[in-house]
Amino acid sequence: MPNDTTVPLEEDLSLVERLSSALVVSGLSQEINDMQTMADTGLAHHHVWLHRDAIDWVARLPKQSQMGLDPRANLAYQAACFERAGASGHAPSLQGVLPPSEVLPRGGLLVSAIRGRPARLPEDLTAIAEALASIHLQEVPPGEARLPLLAPPIPWKPMVEEVMAQAAFLDEADLEPAAHQLVRDELAALPEALPGGRLNEPRLISFDAHPGNFLIADSGLAVLVDLEKCRYGLPGFDLAHASLYTSTTWDLISHAELTADEVVDFYRHWQATMGIHGETATLLSCRRAMWLWSLTWCAKWRASHRREHDRQARGEDWSAELSDDALVAHVRDRVDHYLSTAIIEHVQREFRTLEKALTD
Repeated sequence: MPNDTTVPLEEDLSLVERLSSALVVSGLSQEINDMQTMADTGLAHHHVWLHRDAIDWVARLPKQSQMGLDPRANLAYQAACFERAGASGHAPSLQGVLPPSEVLPRGGLLVSAIRGRPARLPEDLTAIAEALASIHLQEVPPGEARLPLLAPPIPWKPMVEEVMAQAAFLDEADLEPAAHQLVRDELAALPEALPGGRLNEPRLISFDAHPGNFLIADSGLAVLVDLEKCRYGLPGFDLAHASLYTSTTWDLISHAELTADEVVDFYRHWQATMGIHGETATLLSCRRAMWLWSLTWCAKWRASHRREHDRQARGEDWSAELSDDALVAHVRDRVDHYLSTAIIEHVQREFRTLEKALTD
């Protein structure tokens, strides 16, 4: 692993050249026929498609750690995400780990390539609900066997703490005064605790289940391809992330504005698949918390993305230098949109509608 004085060679070598070198060192280069850099569509990874005689692989090369982990811990965490979610049949399987090195300061993961199309909403919501239910139904291991994934005994509390920590960036994010106050009011309204019930028990969750992270295989199966934040938390966070306005309008390809009826149907199909009914208050609290997590992340990104990137490749790094200009412009557009007074009020109105519909 690079020490504090190592300068990564990313400026001198192309992404494919660096990956090729790492594959040679790992003894895997003979299995690869060709490599193709994939579009830069995310703030956390570069992706390279590896063509093989057998099943193709995708190399996931971190730009940063959204979990704030050092390179080795970040790879171990992500490997555990793919291993555990992959058991559901709705995620790529882990094929190998490329350790951090001079040419790949943050290392990389090799996962099975998924051939499919991007999710289309609302038509693929049922498949997404079933994929999430399959992940949520995975057996929860006891105690320390849950590590290295986050596994708080009461998942609601650390979620609220994370939202509040990100809210510290609101004052730096230059929100409209009305929008700033609306967000502060919503933060103050988060409950300290959730009522008991099955939906308040920790399950394996993605914590990054927005529709742009799904591919629909030719079989119709929804596959969650971006796994780096899994944890043992509350399924309601995933349901929210898959269906909130701030999620369904994030990705250019899967972009859609869902109706309240479509969101209700999505929740009810998931409940039927899980064999869980009711507990509306918990689902709605998780939805509000996930929305506020997204809003405060937007404030954090707006306040952080102009910083110079960390050339020591340590933990979290939202610098715009790490991504294509087009991607940064897209993220900036979405952040500005979601932090506007009009859109905050739009989501608040949707909450009131869903509260009545899901309770009926």
